[in-house]
Amino acid sequence: MTGGHERAGSWRGRLAARLLGGVSWLACRLPERLTVRLAEFAGDLWYRSAPEKRRLARANLRRVVTWMASEQSGDPAAWPAATDPAQLDRLLRSAFRHYARNYLETMRAPTMGGAYVRERTTIEDPAVVDDAFAEKGPVIFVGLHFGSLELPGIYLVERSGRPVTTPMETIDDPAIQAWFVRTRNVVGIRLVDLRLARSELAGALERGEIAGLVADRDITGGGVQLPFFGAPAPIPAGPGLLAVQSRVPAFVAGVWRTTPGHYRGRLERIDVPGGGTRREQVTAFLTAEVAAFERLIAKAPDQWWAVFFPIWRDEAKG
Repeated sequence: MTGGHERAGSWRGRLAARLLGGVSWLACRLPERLTVRLAEFAGDLWYRSAPEKRRLARANLRRVVTWMASEQSGDPAAWPAATDPAQLDRLLRSAFRHYARNYLETMRAPTMGGAYVRERTTIEDPAVVDDAFAEKGPVIFVGLHFGSLELPGIYLVERSGRPVTTPMETIDDPAIQAWFVRTRNVVGIRLVDLRLARSELAGALERGEIAGLVADRDITGGGVQLPFFGAPAPIPAGPGLLAVQSRVPAFVAGVWRTTPGHYRGRLERIDVPGGGTRREQVTAFLTAEVAAFERLIAKAPDQWWAVFFPIWRDEAKG
């Protein structure tokens, strides 16, 4: 395959990108409540038509709610799903709907500016948020595949007034990749290739900007094995390496849906230990980061859409 053809992408990819653009244009103009109902309907259809996704997500959710019930952590309404298959299935159906809503929010991102986020989002522990933006220097924000991935980025750009640089997983077709890049650029997020992430993120911090990473699922391989909901899972090392190298403030960020059209958001600061070897510092940072992930996910486990992908090595037994 020639390089030019790779850049242009397949005709199917170009068609899909145009369809995505058209659906996004329509989603930005239809009433929000209608688009949410349509997205949830699509999620229900997906639930019925994707048995392998159901199996994997059910196994992952079961692990999460079993840990929650054991630790008496997070939303008590989710604890019965640890032992009741019907409750687990209801949670699973809700997960499909929320995953579909995530795609909807990506399509509606051009309409979701700073005012939208401020009006719709209740911030937990506002003092932590104020602390994160008190200094005008560089900051690291670590997110996860949870709730709304669009709102935290929009909030960071609007609140800081600075660019946000974040890596993006490469999509097979360049035309579809380009659509996602354009969509995120509209709200002020600069996407970079995973292969260039380390240098690009370090450069952003050196310029006094914001580095954003999504780090609850090991995509490239080589993650650090750490306990995650009670079982070892590979955790991307990038945030720990970047934090130890740069010594700039780092926070875990998450936004999840509550009542229709409204959200809650939370930041937790993660500090780099002062002593120990570099490896020990990175591991300690990642351990604290994972604990913050667990606290966030336990608030709404059906909104953790990483459950649709392999997380632990024993999912095949689920």
